Amino acid sequence: MKPNTPPPKYLVSAVMITYNEALNIRRTISQLSWCDEIIVVDSFSTDGTERIAREMHCKLIQRVFESYGEQKSFAIAQSKNDWVLCLDADEYLTSELVEEIKQVIQQPENIQAFAFPSNLVFRKQRFRFGRESKRLVVKLFNRNTCYMSNDRVHEKIIVKGRIKNLDGRLLHYSYRDITQYFIKFGRYTEWCAEKYFLKGKRKSKPVILISLPYYFLRYYLADRNFLNGINGFYWSALMSFYHFVKYIKLEDLIQADSFLSYSPLKSKKCQMDLHASHLQVTEYGSLVSHKKNGRL
Repeated sequence: MKPNTPPPKYLVSAVMITYNEALNIRRTISQLSWCDEIIVVDSFSTDGTERIAREMHCKLIQRVFESYGEQKSFAIAQSKNDWVLCLDADEYLTSELVEEIKQVIQQPENIQAFAFPSNLVFRKQRFRFGRESKRLVVKLFNRNTCYMSNDRVHEKIIVKGRIKNLDGRLLHYSYRDITQYFIKFGRYTEWCAEKYFLKGKRKSKPVILISLPYYFLRYYLADRNFLNGINGFYWSALMSFYHFVKYIKLEDLIQADSFLSYSPLKSKKCQMDLHASHLQVTEYGSLVSHKKNGRL
């Protein structure tokens, strides 16, 4: 029987953003009863996510989603405590991690953030090997000295001060099946390509061509995903395809940018008509146009 750990000396606000997370959110919130408050910022879910949040006595705020970084920054700003636990709805604190947090938060001393080791759970299998099961993620932090990056995707906590690594595990139920993987796939590859484009990153055609075998070998052999069995093989293949598609979408953006930059037509009206028609045939036209006009 585990000893009862006293309530945290420093009160903690748990925050998360959601959209159609009915299959995950109950599991995640069930491990947060020790928190002083639980704030859920929902982007108008249609699967009952908001109903579950209310049933579990969370503070629910519904707000239009613009980007992961911006939405999480908003959620953090709603907390009433200095210490914030920022989780995704598909992340689960193991009981060992909960007890460890309750102990270390008693006397954080000069620590400004705590990082948890994370394990990927893919197709109901908890991975014990691979880079997704070795990385440390900052989830608990003092908001007076830390803040969320404003990235549209792959956002992270920026820490000004010391970080302490904990031993208890965070389980990341990122993809329950292949259908959910590809639902996220299109959005993530597009946003990552846009991020690269706006930062001026470029990938040559030879790099794009070798990205598929390179990333497969890296994930499957170098990162030892072969030890995760058949799902480790599936994961390595999917992630290599992810990088491949991301680079192609980046190339699409670059081509759209070049198309708008080059206009042999002398008539201003013809140039405007050409520009307008191009915006209609490319989903990236708006992004490129905003970038060229200094609005991004």
